[in-house]
Amino acid sequence: MSQGEGAEPVRRVEGTGVPVRGDDIDTDQIIPARFLKVVTFDGIGEFAFFDQRYDSAAPPEPRDGDGEAVEVDDEPKDHPFNEARFRDASVLVVNSNFGCGSSREHAPQALMRWGIDAVVGESFAEIFAGNCLALGIPTVTADAGAIEALQDFVDAHPDEPVAVDVAAERVSYDDVTVEASVDETQRTALVEGKWDTTALMAANEEGIEATAASLPYVDD
Repeated sequence: MSQGEGAEPVRRVEGTGVPVRGDDIDTDQIIPARFLKVVTFDGIGEFAFFDQRYDSAAPPEPRDGDGEAVEVDDEPKDHPFNEARFRDASVLVVNSNFGCGSSREHAPQALMRWGIDAVVGESFAEIFAGNCLALGIPTVTADAGAIEALQDFVDAHPDEPVAVDVAAERVSYDDVTVEASVDETQRTALVEGKWDTTALMAANEEGIEATAASLPYVDD
């Protein structure tokens, strides 16, 4: 990584879709609170939507990051994340106010580690969208009719690709192109590769050191 570079730009995401229907799906549904005890985010993806996916008499504890899979003995519920036809999906299609509730960063971490690279929906909670941006996951909005049609399409055609063009603010599938919206700050950060602040700082180490040295309240 050269001086001044940040993360890889995210201009376009393409993959198969998975529909998760319902308004006001909050972060506790995306990742239940008992899974926030993990020291790292390793393995958290398998617990995405856990309580919507399983009838659990004795909820499991999160794994400790040793790389071993957790065996889930609970009875599975009818949920898209349990369906084999959606297991390789990378574009999540949701409805309104997705990611509301607490500001837990574990929610987008769980989705990303399950395999999600982009989320398309009617609207998103602001903090959730910000946490997604920190991971390079675009949150793209479209009107309710377009979202319902896209959910119906991916439900009927789980192997067909959905293209999310962040730069052009469009979502395409089959022979359909949907005019979408991406928050301007998010779009600029993703397209220019400035979404990862840690990477930006690492890429500008000399500038940071020079600024720090010029501050009278920073010790050598």
